[in-house]
Amino acid sequence: MKRPHAPDGVRERAIAALLAGRSVADVAHFCQNDPSTVRRWRRQYLRTGSVATRPRCGRPPLISADQQQVLRQQVHDCPDATLAMHRVWWEAQFGVRPSLSTMSRELRQLGFTPKKRP
Repeated sequence: MKRPHAPDGVRERAIAALLAGRSVADVAHFCQNDPSTVRRWRRQYLRTGSVATRPRCGRPPLISADQQQVLRQQVHDCPDATLAMHRVWWEAQFGVRPSLSTMSRELRQLGFTPKKRP
């Protein structure tokens, strides 16, 4: 699992400490981050003037966080449905056909063990 971004306030305090003359090692120890991370924040600040978190790269999820509740309700309504049945239902409902592995991963994240056979 990826480590969450440091809050923007932590980044701003780190940059303020660096501008006040603190060493990268001291700031990294105080912020509980690696010195390379603090150096990257400094580079970003010098280049853009901001230390705000940037969006992470990658493909957007096929099943959004809002739609996960719909999926949870679908599993509760049809607990004996297979992954393939959930996929067909999802495609009919939202017009997007997730792969079996995507559907399986989403169900595991919701705490369900997916049924593979009828």
